[in-house]
Amino acid sequence: MSRLHAAKTQALREQLSRGAGPVGLAKDTSNLFRDRAAGGRRRLDVRRFRDVLEVNAREGWVDAEGMVTYEDLVRGCLAQGVMPAVVPQLKTITLGGAMAGVGIEASSHRYGLVHDTAQEIEVLLGDGSIVLATPDNEHAGLFYGFPNSYGTLGYALRVKAKVVPVRRYVRLEHQPFAEAPRFFAALGERLRAGEADFIDGVVFGPREMVLTLGRFADQAPATSDYTFENIYYRSLRERREDFLSVHDYLWRWDTDWFWCSKNVGAQNPLVRRFVYGRKRLGSRTYTKIMRWNARVGLTKKLERLAGLHSESIIQDVDIPLERAGEFLEFYARDIGLWPQWVCPIGPAPHAGRFTLYPMAPGWYVNFGFWDVKRTRAAHPPGHFNRLVERKVAELGGIKSLYSESFFPQEEFRAAYGGAAYDALKRKYDPQGAFPTLYEKCVLRA
Repeated sequence: MSRLHAAKTQALREQLSRGAGPVGLAKDTSNLFRDRAAGGRRRLDVRRFRDVLEVNAREGWVDAEGMVTYEDLVRGCLAQGVMPAVVPQLKTITLGGAMAGVGIEASSHRYGLVHDTAQEIEVLLGDGSIVLATPDNEHAGLFYGFPNSYGTLGYALRVKAKVVPVRRYVRLEHQPFAEAPRFFAALGERLRAGEADFIDGVVFGPREMVLTLGRFADQAPATSDYTFENIYYRSLRERREDFLSVHDYLWRWDTDWFWCSKNVGAQNPLVRRFVYGRKRLGSRTYTKIMRWNARVGLTKKLERLAGLHSESIIQDVDIPLERAGEFLEFYARDIGLWPQWVCPIGPAPHAGRFTLYPMAPGWYVNFGFWDVKRTRAAHPPGHFNRLVERKVAELGGIKSLYSESFFPQEEFRAAYGGAAYDALKRKYDPQGAFPTLYEKCVLRA
């Protein structure tokens, strides 16, 4: 541990000791998509915990502070010829946030989720104490209970995680499909073959899917640029082969927030060029616009004038590969918001041990869908999200908790830890400095 990190840690502990009552974080970025009242929590300023402490390419790990963004973490790792084994898709996601939540990308078929790549976590508890949690020390319970805890057990001040070697380029192969059974069969074949470095895909509609295979390469005849005028997800329909630098591949989704930039006008060529410009394109800008809109309610007002009822459906769900076709059939019938991202998750050695995000042995498929469902008919709050939650449970899957959830409490407990979570809460937050997971992720007060 560096002296500077130790000094920052001590200052944070002193700040925590000066008050009493519930605790929250003061920070500049958030990739949570659930609106909550601010409440009366004390705010701990963790914004200084944003440094990459060490990259050890030879031994295959990076040691970094919890508030480092993946943009900075990737920069530090690529300079040493490596990348974090799993790099979530948006530049502003933090390492600690990906550990407390669930982080995924196209390398997850090899390395699992972000928390599957962790080796140790330094955690600040609600009483000001700091513990080091590893898979096999006295705090192993916290190590396996921390992912998907969303700050209800403590905050990650430092994380040591796996890195893997990179080459200069990534060659992309886009394979189109018109039928879901063939698409998922081909996905299974590619997963079992294990020759691709990256695998993900996009479902443009019930009869249009593209599977993308990425492989490291030392040379490229030419590279594409999706950081300004060209839009990456559209290229999946237009090309069968593409080349990107490793840096641009890792951030291929950030420029247009996958495809959600269309909701803020950024895919209009004139608006894109003269209003946003190259520097303002990206998730950092779109998140600010979205949060402004949530505060002022502009979109809601326009929808009411048009006689529409709307519900945000921003979800990532993980479904066993053998049931993925059933989920897509349900989604096309009852939700029908396109495009939709798909990303396979490979069997990780200890995936079943993570208390709040257990996954059975075998392959899973992550479905990511982020849009607004608008209807003429009114529905109860959370109607379409509850349809998703019920279907995920029926198919033996699990969903991330970064966005709105509508579970009844007992159903939530059965899916996310139950008595095991209660035991962790009693041990690591006995005074209730942090909310419970149900309070944080489901209740709206």
